[in-house]
Amino acid sequence: MMGSDQRQFILGAFLMNYGHHIAAWRHADSAGVGAMDYDFYKRCAQAAERGKFDMVFLADNNSIPLIEDLRTNVSFLQPEALTMLSGLAGVTERIGLAGTASTTFNEPYGLARRLSTLDHISGGRAAWNVVTSTKDAEARNFGSAELMEHDKRYERAEEFLRVVTGLWDGWEDDALVLDRQRAVFADTARIHRAHHEGEHFRVEGPLNMPRSPQGRPVIIEAGTSAAGRRLAARTADVVFTACESKEDAIKYYREFKDLLMEYGREREEVKVLPGLQIFLGDSEAEAVAYHRTFSELILPEAGVKYVSQLLNADLTGYPVDGRLPDLPREGNSSRAIMIMDMAAKSGMSILELGRHYAVARGHMTMVGTARQVADMMEDWFRSMACDGFNIMAPLLPSGLEQFVERVVPLLQQRGLFREEYAGRTLRDHLGLTRPQTQHEK
Repeated sequence: MMGSDQRQFILGAFLMNYGHHIAAWRHADSAGVGAMDYDFYKRCAQAAERGKFDMVFLADNNSIPLIEDLRTNVSFLQPEALTMLSGLAGVTERIGLAGTASTTFNEPYGLARRLSTLDHISGGRAAWNVVTSTKDAEARNFGSAELMEHDKRYERAEEFLRVVTGLWDGWEDDALVLDRQRAVFADTARIHRAHHEGEHFRVEGPLNMPRSPQGRPVIIEAGTSAAGRRLAARTADVVFTACESKEDAIKYYREFKDLLMEYGREREEVKVLPGLQIFLGDSEAEAVAYHRTFSELILPEAGVKYVSQLLNADLTGYPVDGRLPDLPREGNSSRAIMIMDMAAKSGMSILELGRHYAVARGHMTMVGTARQVADMMEDWFRSMACDGFNIMAPLLPSGLEQFVERVVPLLQQRGLFREEYAGRTLRDHLGLTRPQTQHEK
């Protein structure tokens, strides 16, 4: 058993309707229409909490680019993340609750208030996955024909984060007095307006609620593009990554941790979690067969449409057995650029790219027994390729429940993962300090 002072895994459970495989909805064991129900997400969150996961995570988007895509692709169907997490706060006790919200299609005051509310009602378990959005279809739902330019989105995001942090810091910890005898509810000297005036926002503040249990909800970012890495190195607590090999993960981990030092932060201040999709079986042959059942359910056109979605380009007019056409890299998402690079390196056809990315979207996929999966996870962890993983079950909730029942005990036996929660807040789980306000430093 490893000592308590040594590193242990951080585990997130990435929840998605039906599961992370594009054909999960067609699987015989899928949840059917129930995958959009509250009870579906409740079952997933409670399974992750039984497994002592650090957090559950919900992605989000604001569009359906092509209605025709709904014939085969259910990935667009998602509940609004913070609303669902607020519901899950009441049926869980310790697990962190991480949700996505865009800095492009929100305003700082409203989002800061919603996240602070989630942190209050959950007892300090809220986290915000910061995104800038990547699809013009989202812009068309918010009064614009197309997204603002990539670098401008990140400039807005950085200012957005400054405003939100200032609002969260507006109440010092001891601002609430509640002195009935002296008739003093709050010490107004410890409540501060933001007085922010910037290029994108003018926000006076303060929030109309006291400081939340964590001080600030945990900040999660993707940190894949150059601009995203720089922003994450300055502002994030956790970084989600997509790496298909251990070598790529080690390179990213080393470079990102070095970048933290350049911005005056310690290497341990930000946790790096690549995504990991797992197909489990009692034997390797059973796991391979289980993986094959999903692959056989992928419709060729569904894979092509899905990779079109990731590339923010319509590939349906190109020969599926041909190479990927030249697409603009400037302003495209980091995931799209990763796919372009993979296509150039591998020589995959559009059809092959569709099948490949429909499975795990550029994340590592592991097919094997529980012991093989635990071995692989331990190898990455000890090789300094990650601080843990964001688990992406191909089928939910059963895939997550199998991971909790089969893999988590092996990690615990090796001293690599907690057997019980030690703290109450998500910051406690992650080993992150509770930040002081800007006014106390």
